[in-house]
Amino acid sequence: MPSNPGITERVEEIRDKSSEAAAESLAKLAPDEIQFILSRLPHDQAMEVASHLAESVGADDLATKAVLSGVEETIGELMTPAPAILPATHTVAEALAFLVKSSELPEISYIFATEADRLVGVVGMRDLILAKPSEPLADIMITNPFAFDIDTPIQEAVGEVLYRHYPLYPVVDDTRQVVGVVHGWKLYERIASELSGQAGAQYGVDKEEQVSTSVLKSFRMRHPWLLVNLVTAFAAAFVVGTFEDTITRIVALAAFLPVLAGQSGNTGCQALAITLRGMTLGQLRDYPVRNLLRKEILLGALNGAVVGFIAGAAMFAYAIMTDSVEPLLLGVVILIAMIGSCIGSGVFGVLVPLTLKRFGADPATASSIFLTTFTDILGMGLMLFLATALVL
Repeated sequence: MPSNPGITERVEEIRDKSSEAAAESLAKLAPDEIQFILSRLPHDQAMEVASHLAESVGADDLATKAVLSGVEETIGELMTPAPAILPATHTVAEALAFLVKSSELPEISYIFATEADRLVGVVGMRDLILAKPSEPLADIMITNPFAFDIDTPIQEAVGEVLYRHYPLYPVVDDTRQVVGVVHGWKLYERIASELSGQAGAQYGVDKEEQVSTSVLKSFRMRHPWLLVNLVTAFAAAFVVGTFEDTITRIVALAAFLPVLAGQSGNTGCQALAITLRGMTLGQLRDYPVRNLLRKEILLGALNGAVVGFIAGAAMFAYAIMTDSVEPLLLGVVILIAMIGSCIGSGVFGVLVPLTLKRFGADPATASSIFLTTFTDILGMGLMLFLATALVL
């Protein structure tokens, strides 16, 4: 986060001001401080302040618009100017003299060493202070440092910072020339924002909606997905209706429909959560999807077998108590249906977000709605089909 010790107090000051006055105050700050303060305001207030700020600083500036909107897609849109770039041939004494004269000293965590304007090393403050004044930076720098390309997608960058914990990351162009830096807190904040938004997005809650969002705006954000859910629920109801005669003749099946739907749905949601987490953190780049599918199929089979055995025993006992036909076969139907539906729901939990992403949609958005539909159709349809085929 910005190093200014009074930044928290400034957030409170901005919160109490009118939108115009807040924008006027923010216009005097650095871009990263503007973004940090706006991220701490209620969403509606932040958007209103940002609209006035865009008018005052110039809405044609792409970088400025990205800072105001918080929808950066590449590292280049998120970076700020690099405060300390020196030739690797400079001595430690020359580097210290540069720091003394720099007006951006609080922002300097590293000195980026260059040769022919290309990034070749990074010097930490501790190494600089402990080195001899006559030593060149080339002797104390860390060579071949990690750097983001200016066109690196934010999603990819988020995956990198999980394994590289630095306060600051250099950004380079195609020639390895340093063009800016990205603060680590910005990327970690993006990770937190993505993960916190997934829980609501799975059920059609927009990531922009906050507790302070107005009722009408929340209605516009949520209601379309509820209509989608209604349509998909009709599809599941159609499957159940197709086997109406089976349910009429074997009433005991009706009592186990919600049991099967609940277990398969929870299995799918577990797979969905792991898949979304892996996509957000960039883990699926190193872990093939086929391996994840194999894992969820095995988990589905194991979980389905355990809960299926228990549910099958319960169906057997219930069928005897209610004088239903073929109690043993009904128990076997529940066991097989539970295994099949848990395997299928695990597969759907992986494929639904990946399919949404492939078609350019947010993989978290309403994924649970589609997943629930698929698992209900598969689970209830499989149980009723098996009952019809084996018992009747």
